[in-house]
Amino acid sequence: MRRDLCDGVGIARLLNATLVLPKFEVAAYWNESSGFADVFDVDYFIQKMSGFINVVKELPKGIESKEPFRVDCSKRKGQFDYIESVLPSLLEHHYISFTPAMSQRRDRYPQYAKATLCQACYSALRLTSSLEKKAIELFDAIAKPFLSLHLRFEPDMVAYSQCEYQNLSPSSVSAIEAARVDRKPWTGELAQIWRKRGKCPLTPNETALMLQSLNVPTNTNIYLAAGDDLMEMEGFTSVYTNVYTKSALLNREDFTRMHGNTKAALDYHVSISSDAYVATYFGNMDKIVAAMRTYKGMHNTLFLSRKAFAELTSQGLGGAELKSALWEVHKNDFAIGRGFALPDCFCEFEL
Repeated sequence: MRRDLCDGVGIARLLNATLVLPKFEVAAYWNESSGFADVFDVDYFIQKMSGFINVVKELPKGIESKEPFRVDCSKRKGQFDYIESVLPSLLEHHYISFTPAMSQRRDRYPQYAKATLCQACYSALRLTSSLEKKAIELFDAIAKPFLSLHLRFEPDMVAYSQCEYQNLSPSSVSAIEAARVDRKPWTGELAQIWRKRGKCPLTPNETALMLQSLNVPTNTNIYLAAGDDLMEMEGFTSVYTNVYTKSALLNREDFTRMHGNTKAALDYHVSISSDAYVATYFGNMDKIVAAMRTYKGMHNTLFLSRKAFAELTSQGLGGAELKSALWEVHKNDFAIGRGFALPDCFCEFEL
């Protein structure tokens, strides 16, 4: 959501358009009803974007009941020119909504649009005062120093990946099957190809093994930045015993009242401030956390290679031999502390 919002801000600047404060889609992420103002400080956002773009909370009179003209750019390939392809629709209809091009090249934006996107991404988005207070409370409750681990092994994540796993508990298997809908898992040779491409989420047990291969002590304080329904966690907590979670650290009443968006915001806040950040995936949250940590000069960030793990285990490696091979794969990134790539949402100039 944060990434899409920043894209929208950059494109609004390209089009010299006023941005209407966005609404979160209900079904796309968490199936809930929380909005922008439940997570971010609206007035602060508008103030910080002043001089870059004009932002309004509501539509002006005359078009407040009008449906926007919808422009879908999501399937466009290559360099996509919003001025050529979207501006004519804006000038004709005055009020549009759009889905950004998936392959857009932000590095090709003119400098003024880059600066606007970066101002939104790194300076203008601040949590609401109540949520920021809760985030500070959560951060303070974690023993220091600590590593923040973004672990992705929820039923919907596994179902979406179309991967199959051996030796999962019956409850995990049932949860994955319930989340699959029409996404059937790959089988046979296709399953092996898919896994070797690094498409399959690491299990908690595999994650523990990879951390051990990096000589991360088993008594390390680890904050689990993840959803509420992680599966097979005993495979991790039986190895790494000092694990902290939101549900255990926060007041039970506060926690149950929170939306998925606000819980994710807490994870983000803790992760950009932790002594180290390790991700088992390279998704949207991981990219924005890595970018913000780099922006703040906190370079202890690492993305574990699912592709390398799949390739090495397919060769029959295990035990000490597997750990040694995993260390060889990760040692340069581990030493540099920046993972294997900086995301394209990273801004390389001062605002």
